[in-house]
Amino acid sequence: MNGLPWTQHLILLPILLPLLAGAALIPVNEARHGLKFAVNLVCNLILLACAVTLFRFADGGHWPDGLGVYLAANWQAPFGIALLVDRLSALLLLLTALLSLAVLVFSYRGWSRIGVHFHSLFLFLLMGINGAFLTNDLFNLFVFFEVMLAASYGLVLHGYNTTRIRAGMQYIAINLVASLLFLIGLALIYATTGTLNMADLGPRVAALAADDLALLQVGTVILALAFLTKGAMWPLGFWLPTTYAAASPPVAAMLVLMTKVGVYAIVRVWPLAFSAGPAAGFGLEALYWGGIATIVFGSLGILASEEAGRVAGYGAIISSGTLLAIVGYGGPALLGVGLYYLLGATLAMAAFLLLVGLTERIRTPGAALLALTMEAFAIEEKPDEPVGVGIPAAMAFLGLAFAASALVITGMPPLSGFVAKFSLFHVLLAVDGPVPWTAWTLIALILCAGLAAIISLMRFGVRTFWAAGAVQPPSLQLSEAAPISLLLGLCIAMTILAAPLLDYLQRTADMLAQPTRYVERVLGETAVPAPGSVR
Repeated sequence: MNGLPWTQHLILLPILLPLLAGAALIPVNEARHGLKFAVNLVCNLILLACAVTLFRFADGGHWPDGLGVYLAANWQAPFGIALLVDRLSALLLLLTALLSLAVLVFSYRGWSRIGVHFHSLFLFLLMGINGAFLTNDLFNLFVFFEVMLAASYGLVLHGYNTTRIRAGMQYIAINLVASLLFLIGLALIYATTGTLNMADLGPRVAALAADDLALLQVGTVILALAFLTKGAMWPLGFWLPTTYAAASPPVAAMLVLMTKVGVYAIVRVWPLAFSAGPAAGFGLEALYWGGIATIVFGSLGILASEEAGRVAGYGAIISSGTLLAIVGYGGPALLGVGLYYLLGATLAMAAFLLLVGLTERIRTPGAALLALTMEAFAIEEKPDEPVGVGIPAAMAFLGLAFAASALVITGMPPLSGFVAKFSLFHVLLAVDGPVPWTAWTLIALILCAGLAAIISLMRFGVRTFWAAGAVQPPSLQLSEAAPISLLLGLCIAMTILAAPLLDYLQRTADMLAQPTRYVERVLGETAVPAPGSVR
């Protein structure tokens, strides 16, 4: 019997399902919010089940070398578009499904009701993110980037106010310029290599003449500018803190993941295109120094920030800078630990942004101003009841959740942030001979960034939970507390299961360092013969 097994079609499901569901919800009246939420929730649960299945297939020997290939329209690569699942894309699909499920449930009571078409935009955003993780074609990557960005434009402006419109217009303008750079880079790469298939790029780049190689490098630099604008590398990421601060908490939490899509594109494209020949290692040194500059910029920004959204924005910039520096430094061992850091930082920062939306309920409007005034003039607080005051359950939850997310973000023990940074330092220092000064530079800046985050988050915590002013116990819904608990619970699970997870990520990094296996697998995948045809 001819045809693909049903398991192979699962590779297409994370793209096709949110597309169809999002389109189906557009004509549904906003008054039927419960129905729209139910459809979105079912879709997210199916995507989660699909991500878990693909995760098991990628690491369970279901596909040769753990690489699953789906030829769209049954056209063999490099002429047709190929979708690819490996350990990295399967892991990020799972991260996306978990984060989107938490964000969707969190937004049910309020944020999804304050504007129109929230659920359709949310599903289209998932389609774009999932497609970016699955595609093995650069032009298709551009298409999914644009779907992701177009949906995010609507979500950033969702429930618009003056601040949100101003930040949203800046966000749209910057990303439109980045999209133009993306297209120019693709045109130059195609002009020199004759292909946009990622697996087909490496062999063609290695065989280029010197003149063509120079033009390719120009195109690659322009393409990298587009990736790094979305990945928030300094100075291209200046837009990010303002956007985080203006967006609603659920949308800001999804923006954390979107920032990592730009970093993922670098991790995916560079080993395939620049692993052999005269262009081997092209741009990695610049990527390292760009990451270093980004860490410095994020550290200074987080120290100077008073608003929680901007603190989170600069925290995301620090994590992106750390990842870019790791990729630029090179080495599968370091990349494996960097991927562990990516998971923990994304989950913790998303939890923190959701938490920020809840902490705004616990104080009166004048409390923040009073806290700043007392801090500036060193006024001591002398409460009438110094002991014996009970802590409401909601306040206890917010305090513990803030402490847990702060521990992961700053890299303090005992949670996954500490495991990630300790493992990074171990890999950087475990070398034969003297430790390179570039490694010492990266270690020093990671430590300084962690200290800056500690100072900023402690300041936010003191002003929010312990500063003078009327503090009113908030009313929390289960649909608001459960998603934050899920994200922080995953950070705790990452700590407990650090050994097997790091082992999985090391296998992922080792596979990324072997681009010839990707080339053989993608280009060797044959189209399904027509019914009744003879091979």
